[in-house]
Amino acid sequence: MTEPKTIQSALKDSDWVKAMQEELAEFERNQVWDLVPTPPDVTVVGSRWVFRNKTDYQGIVCRNKARLVVKGYSQQEGIDYDETYAPVARLEAIRIFLAYAAHKNFKVFQMDVKCAFLHGEIDRDVYIQQPPGFEDPQFPNHSFKLQKAVYGLKQAPRAWYSTLSTFLEESGFKRGSIDQTLFRKIFNKHLLIVQIYVDDIIFGSTDESLSIKFADLMKSKFEMSMIGEMTTFLGLQVKQSSDGIFINQENYVKNLLTRFSLDKSNTAKTPMALGYKLDADLNGKPVDQKKYRGMIGSLLYLTASRPDIMFSTCVCARYQANPMESHAIAVKRIFKYLKGTPSLGLWYPANSDFQLNAFTDSDYGGCRLDRKSTSGSCQFLGGRLVSWTSKKQSCVSTSTAEAEYVAAASCCSQVMWMQTQLRDYGYKVSQIPIFCDSTSAIAISHNPVHHSMTKHIDIRYHFLKDNIKKGHIELHFINTEDQIADVFTKALDETKFQYFLGSLGMLNPDNIHP
Repeated sequence: MTEPKTIQSALKDSDWVKAMQEELAEFERNQVWDLVPTPPDVTVVGSRWVFRNKTDYQGIVCRNKARLVVKGYSQQEGIDYDETYAPVARLEAIRIFLAYAAHKNFKVFQMDVKCAFLHGEIDRDVYIQQPPGFEDPQFPNHSFKLQKAVYGLKQAPRAWYSTLSTFLEESGFKRGSIDQTLFRKIFNKHLLIVQIYVDDIIFGSTDESLSIKFADLMKSKFEMSMIGEMTTFLGLQVKQSSDGIFINQENYVKNLLTRFSLDKSNTAKTPMALGYKLDADLNGKPVDQKKYRGMIGSLLYLTASRPDIMFSTCVCARYQANPMESHAIAVKRIFKYLKGTPSLGLWYPANSDFQLNAFTDSDYGGCRLDRKSTSGSCQFLGGRLVSWTSKKQSCVSTSTAEAEYVAAASCCSQVMWMQTQLRDYGYKVSQIPIFCDSTSAIAISHNPVHHSMTKHIDIRYHFLKDNIKKGHIELHFINTEDQIADVFTKALDETKFQYFLGSLGMLNPDNIHP
C-alpha cells in the first residue's frame, strides 16, 4: 500500500481514515487536549498528518500508521517551552547491555510504548490547530489546548522521559550513576536492568520471572504496542541463543546496495586498498554532493555493528564538502566489500569472562588535508567488542610518540566512562589494561616531569598520567603485529585484515559454533 502524500488523498482511502481515527482515539484516551475558544494574542501551532507503512523485520508491510504531529518549528523559546534536552542511550551502552546478557546467559526482551509522547506532562499553555480533515463543524475556529505532549512538540521528548523516569523511580528502580537512560533494581542477588531509547525499551534479568513482572508493571501504566524477545533494536538485528548473542545489520546492507544501485557490482576483499591515500584532489572531476553525502551517512549508521568499515568510512567522510570522483570510487569500494560480506556481525559468546581491556593505536600525520594523525581504539568485555572509534586528532602531532600518546589519552577517556558504567552492573574494576605498541608513549605516560619534548602537549591529554598514577588503568606494550586497533587507523592487506576481524569477534552467522 502506497503512503498518501496529502490529507486529501488519505481521506479517500478507508484504511488510512481508520488509521487516523485510531490515532485520535489515543489522544482522547490519554486526555491529551481540550477543545477551547482560541485566546487572543496566542500563537496557535499548526498540525499535520504523517503517513507511514510499518514493516516487519523482513520488510513486509504489516500495518499503516497515521501520526498527528505539530509544527514545533513555530514554537518560541521562553514562551512555548524552556528545556528540550532528553537523554538517549549511547550505542556503546546498548552493546554493554548485550555483552552482560551474553555473559550471564539470560534473554533480553524489548517493548515499545504505544504513543509514548502522549504520556508526557507539559508545564506550558500550548494551543494547536484542529487536525486537518477532522475539524469540529460546530466550532471551526476553536483550537486544542494541550494537557500533555504530542509528537513534533519541542518539549515532547523531555516530557516523556520525565514521566517514564519518575514512574520507574517510584517503582523502586535506581537510575544509572552516569547513564541517565539505565535503570536497575536488585531482588535477592538478582539484577533487573532496563535501558531506554526514547520509546524503545530493552530489559532483562538473571531471573526471567523478574522480566515478566517488569512487563506487567509497564502494562499497568502504559499501553504497549509490542513486547517480546529482542530481535531488532535501533536498526540492529539481534539473534539470541544459549551459546551467545549475534548482532548484525544484514537487511540494512542489502537495502543500501539496492538503494545506490550497487547490488550487482563486483565484490572486494577489503574496504580500502593497502597503501591507498585520499587527498583533496582539487583537479579531479566533481561528483553529486547529495548522493555522496547520502552514501557516507548510510555507512556511518552501519558502523553501529560493522567496525571493519569504520576507518575507511571516516576517511571518506572528510571530503564531503567537495567530493571528487576519486573519493566516490573509494566509497564504492566499501560498498563492494559489503556486497561480499552482508551478514558479517559481532558475536558475543555466552558464559565467558567479563574482563575489561582496550587497545589503542595511531598513525602519524595520515590526513593529507592538514597532516593530523588518526586515533583508533577498541574496548572489550571478556573478548566481546563493545566500543570502537576511528577519529582524526584535533591537534597536529610533532612525533609518532606524541600521536600515540594523544590516542592513548582518548582511549583512556572511553575506558573510564565504561568503568563507571560497569559499576551499575555490579562490577568495580581497576588496573584496566590498555595495550599500546609505542614504548615511547608508554614512557611519556609514566614520566612525572614535562620536559622540553612534551611540555607543548595540551594539558587535557595528561589526565592519562593521572589515571595511571591512581591505578585506574595500566598501559601495556603489545607488538605491532598483534595490535588490533591497527584496523581503525590504516588500510591493511587482506591477510592481516582478516586476522584482525577474527580478533574483533566478527563472524558470519554460518561460522558460529557452540
